[in-house]
Amino acid sequence: MLKRYRKGFKMVMAGVLSVGALAGCADNGAPAAGGKDTAAKPGSANTAAADPLKLQFLVPSYADVPNMNDEYWTEWQKKTNTKLDVEWVPSGDYDTKFDLVLASGNLPEIIVSTNITRPTLLQAIKQGAFWDLTPFLGDLSKYPNMKNNSGPNVWNYMKLDGKVYGIPRNRPQIDLGIKMRKDWLDKLNLPVPTTIDEYAADLKKIVDGDPDGNGKKDTIGIIGHGFLLADGDDTFAGAFGGLDPVYNKDGGLIKNQLTPNYTQMVDWFRKLYADGILAKEFSTMKKTQAEEMYATGRAASYVRNIWRDYTWEQENKKTQPDAKVITLPPLKGPGGVSVSLANPTFGAFYISKKVPEAKVKQILDYFEKTTTAEYTDFNYYGIEGVHNKVVDGQPQLTDLGVKQVTTNANQVFSLAFNNKMKVLNPSAPKAYNDAKLKEVEVYGQVGKLNPFSIINSDTWTRVWPKYEKEWQAMATKAIVGQISMDEYKSYVDKLNENPDLKTAYKEFAESYKQYFPK
Repeated sequence: MLKRYRKGFKMVMAGVLSVGALAGCADNGAPAAGGKDTAAKPGSANTAAADPLKLQFLVPSYADVPNMNDEYWTEWQKKTNTKLDVEWVPSGDYDTKFDLVLASGNLPEIIVSTNITRPTLLQAIKQGAFWDLTPFLGDLSKYPNMKNNSGPNVWNYMKLDGKVYGIPRNRPQIDLGIKMRKDWLDKLNLPVPTTIDEYAADLKKIVDGDPDGNGKKDTIGIIGHGFLLADGDDTFAGAFGGLDPVYNKDGGLIKNQLTPNYTQMVDWFRKLYADGILAKEFSTMKKTQAEEMYATGRAASYVRNIWRDYTWEQENKKTQPDAKVITLPPLKGPGGVSVSLANPTFGAFYISKKVPEAKVKQILDYFEKTTTAEYTDFNYYGIEGVHNKVVDGQPQLTDLGVKQVTTNANQVFSLAFNNKMKVLNPSAPKAYNDAKLKEVEVYGQVGKLNPFSIINSDTWTRVWPKYEKEWQAMATKAIVGQISMDEYKSYVDKLNENPDLKTAYKEFAESYKQYFPK
């Protein structure tokens, strides 16, 4: 980023990065846009004067597929001295594509897994599909940026049987929140809810109250995407204690969706469905469908990234000028609050074993070079005067910036960890962002991380695919009223007595001790 707004931006980001992170940037940071990169290269190969490094990626796409020859991507590749060959797969289809690619054996050089415990990923690792990076990385002393600018404890989370196979995709832990149409609450004289029961009651009044004034009872209370609500699953589970470890009588750690806490949440959703609050297509809706519905004022609530509040508020204003989208404060439930902290790594980058050893080192050099605050700033705001303009000491995206500097821009490097970037909206005014940061600051204090986003079990990886679809079908039937809750509970109890799953629970318990030592 250009120096004349750097000071202002640092004021926004004050306290975000640790001293160690800043030290890592000073040792091997990216240049300001337009400056010279004089940083020493880690690893084995100094490629400063070399031809661009060609890198082949398979990554999820969360926006329109970018033009890799536009201003943003041209500058990115120039700064990194790379030529990127990226296959962008719509995020809603990515897991399916990921599994198909692994099954084919025709792997790209670098592939993203959005879940470090995905069974197909773990199987592929054990079958030797990816490089063991442990000998390359060592104690990370040669890679200070990746060491100092990564999320808390993230390199420990990356280990599988004591070895590191992936490069973390650093992401803030404050990320998701329950969105609500504040203008609709105001229209119906409803206070902002503070408990999940108040939340449900408000939604019932909204779906029955014709908040958009079109004379039809067509407003949906809660939407989501995938099973159960995908991004919203852990968020609501937190209110029922669903993010806390639950052990069986043998000391095994029960998988989160098979705990009594999760079953209590299923029962809660059952009531919401019966009241016409939960979208009828909740288990099959695609992410793109849900986004379009929320952006066009057809739903009251949706759990997604906090930064999207401003974007969707502006979209809704096009047809509903008084629209106001807020993220709710933590809602109290019978077992906790509705805040889930994100895994500090949103999956990881894995390098195909077909890549020559010398190029593995070059790829690691690329990740080391870009895991800095400077590259993350550029990734967020692009080129000053092209993609952003500085307003009140904070860069704001221009129309071209909104088009080119999308969330896809951070799919090809690790980012430098901070806890605000999923709250700040690069298109929003500084006052709006400052207020939003203050509103959700409490999330980091009360939220919990789902341990199953970290821990693993070989037995679970092998066995659960036999039961997963059946369990999803049973949970869906329970929610829509096709079976009773007693029938659903009996089904879950039967699963929990399965000898293979009980073995998996013991493995989860051992894994938990490794990743979450007391």
